[in-house]
Amino acid sequence: MSYQSLARKWRPQRFSDVLGQQPVTRTLQNALKTGRIAQAFVFAGPRGCGKTTTARVLARALNCVNGPTPEPCGVCDACVEIAEGRDMDVLEIDAATHTGVDNVREVIIEGLSISPVRNRYKVFIIDEVHMLSSSSFNALLKSIEEPPPHVVFMMATTELHKIPDTVLSRSQVYELRTISAKTVADRLRFVAAEEGMRIPDEALMLLARAGEGSMRDSLSALDQVRAFAGDDIAVTDIVTVLGLVGRDLVLDMLETTVDEDAAAAFALVERAIERGYDLRLLCRELARATRDLLILSVDPARASDADVAGEGDVERLLALAGRSGREDLLRAFDLLTRAEQEIRASDQPRYNLEMALVRLMHLRKLVPLADLIAQAETNPRPPSSGGRSGGAPPVSPSRGGGSAVTPTPRSVGPALDPPPGSGRPTVSGAALLAGDPPGESMPVPAERDELGATPATSREAGDAKAAFLAEVKSAKVFFYNTVVAAAYRVDVTPERITFSFLPNQKVPRQQCEGARAWLEGLAERVTGRRQPVFVTVVDGPSASLSLPTPTTAVAPSLAASEEELRAEALADPTVQALFEIFPVERTKVKWCRKTMSRCCRI
Repeated sequence: MSYQSLARKWRPQRFSDVLGQQPVTRTLQNALKTGRIAQAFVFAGPRGCGKTTTARVLARALNCVNGPTPEPCGVCDACVEIAEGRDMDVLEIDAATHTGVDNVREVIIEGLSISPVRNRYKVFIIDEVHMLSSSSFNALLKSIEEPPPHVVFMMATTELHKIPDTVLSRSQVYELRTISAKTVADRLRFVAAEEGMRIPDEALMLLARAGEGSMRDSLSALDQVRAFAGDDIAVTDIVTVLGLVGRDLVLDMLETTVDEDAAAAFALVERAIERGYDLRLLCRELARATRDLLILSVDPARASDADVAGEGDVERLLALAGRSGREDLLRAFDLLTRAEQEIRASDQPRYNLEMALVRLMHLRKLVPLADLIAQAETNPRPPSSGGRSGGAPPVSPSRGGGSAVTPTPRSVGPALDPPPGSGRPTVSGAALLAGDPPGESMPVPAERDELGATPATSREAGDAKAAFLAEVKSAKVFFYNTVVAAAYRVDVTPERITFSFLPNQKVPRQQCEGARAWLEGLAERVTGRRQPVFVTVVDGPSASLSLPTPTTAVAPSLAASEEELRAEALADPTVQALFEIFPVERTKVKWCRKTMSRCCRI
């Protein structure tokens, strides 16, 4: 007898042999026990999961000498002939070949009225039924809905959505799923033992993963490797014959991204190219390993699951999962799946993979915004000793390294002051926030508090305001930096406290209104008396704050060096509050002619 491939030789012959499809097989067995047999069945699912096999087993169960039975005997004439595909009463039709309506009429419809020659039922198994034309489906509708009592239709398809709803509504639809890698590996181990092959478990798992849930694909791959290596099969034989990517190389690449070793990553890509690996497959394996790491980071108990971690990879995977955050793994998975698509259409796939690995290293340096906010709330900037702080807070170093940036202490005026020597009056944005009306004759104050409040004739009111604002900042530094510091003006009088916002400051105004009760309680603790808090909307600066148009005398390059401008801009309380929340590097300071102030570009 000629050689028979492993996929055909070890094809399931009864329902108990159909692995990974218990919901389908159990339903069919119960229907056979109770005699509730439908006139038409549709088996849908991916390739190699057992659709046609299940249809054949069902045909044997219906026509077995002991049937209808949930377990065909496998030895009677009907069982043997159906298994070998030569039973006259079981017609297996390839819909890809018999697509037209004439073929359907000749092969199926005209033979419906003829009784079975020997068996109990005449069975029509239509494989890849979605390939039939629309006219063929229409011709089958009446036959599927009301066939003769001795006829049963069984249809198999990999694309269920291409079958008309009119056909599906007349049939029982069973959707088969892909088979788990552990189930496939166990079946391969059984087949290898029966065939006298010696193969390690790691190699079996590699074959199971290569099949991607298809038992037929995995058995065909085992057959191919056996032809190359004989009955003694090693992992290297599988990698050589099938071009599969070993798990060690994949984990080595992930370790280089965690260690941020770009040189080692380039060397590993070079090794993969020398071995002739498909870079798309390598990228897919990297994404799969990233998914396994994410599962272990969520549930370390899954380390014993063979679908997640093999016996030889558990320790390395657990170590990598412990060094990787979930956000990093999610970003890595998205990046690798996009890289696989880019490699598919790229003329230089090597470059795409190398850049993807380097990009992974840089993505690990991202810090979640929640962590930055928590850091700003738990580690507020210490109060300055001379009224205004001499510099911005240092930048928090990222996981990949970095240095703190501390600006030079400011030497003159607030952030909105024009350059010295320009002959222009001093106008301070901080003074606007404090509520002091600007004017041409407004003197330059010698000292300013955190919000730029200028000491006026009412020293007591100024002290109360400073104490209240300091208490707000001490209690909630994030609220202070994002709401209080953003207010257009803050007025504190013995009778009331008023926060004024511009019309476009909707979010901080709503946050201030929501915290009104807390602010009133805080003010009562500071001043010893109850002061209501009001939140108002103003139209903006008054007409008296009309700054002259900029002239050549305003240009900062004539009055101050770039370092002085940088120090003045970075010393502004608004800029400092921004850096407390979003620690980033400052790159450039320029004079803004629109707002007549110095601005820090980030």
